[in-house]
Amino acid sequence: MFITALLALPALAAALVLPPVPDSSSNAPNASQVQIESITYGGTGCPQGTVASVISDDRTTMTLIFDSYVASMGSGIAITENRKNCQLNINLQYPGGFQYSIFSADYRGFAELDAGVNGTQQSTYYFSGQTAQVSTQSNFVGPMDGDYLVHDQAQSISTIWSPCGANGALNINSQVRVAGSKSTLNGLMTTDSVDTKFTQIVYFNWQTCTH
Repeated sequence: MFITALLALPALAAALVLPPVPDSSSNAPNASQVQIESITYGGTGCPQGTVASVISDDRTTMTLIFDSYVASMGSGIAITENRKNCQLNINLQYPGGFQYSIFSADYRGFAELDAGVNGTQQSTYYFSGQTAQVSTQSNFVGPMDGDYLVHDQAQSISTIWSPCGANGALNINSQVRVAGSKSTLNGLMTTDSVDTKFTQIVYFNWQTCTH
């Protein structure tokens, strides 16, 4: 999980084209040839109109910003609020002869957990049409009251590559949840304390296809 400076952009449903930046690496496509073609999402943590995205000029980082990704518990709060999930499908357009993987991910947010309350953030990454996937998880233990920044780097992530010869759709199935020993305990997780955004940053690896 990770964090960095953010751009609060409107949600993108169509292609996002950023200024071209020359790419000096022979193992990565020219930056001007990579763009987000489409992004679709759904779930209790990401109702329509609540997710924004931006890809960096060098096409190695994509930031996802959530307006409504909040799990909470406590007196008067329905049990359905204890867990929120979001399924993202991201289509990247890039030239043939290249493929990409997820190198790592950062998550930034805010957690307010009473003693006896635990918070969990979990994500599963996979490409459409492939069975291989990788999951990452971070746990938080109350008492806690403050911002958090988690950098999640799993060695296995970079073994999950998009297909060669086709633009692979990256799927991210994530969830946040809070749980306590008593239902009267209070817990809230994944709302940033400064700009009320929960953010996820995905780092890409590129390589040339070998077949």
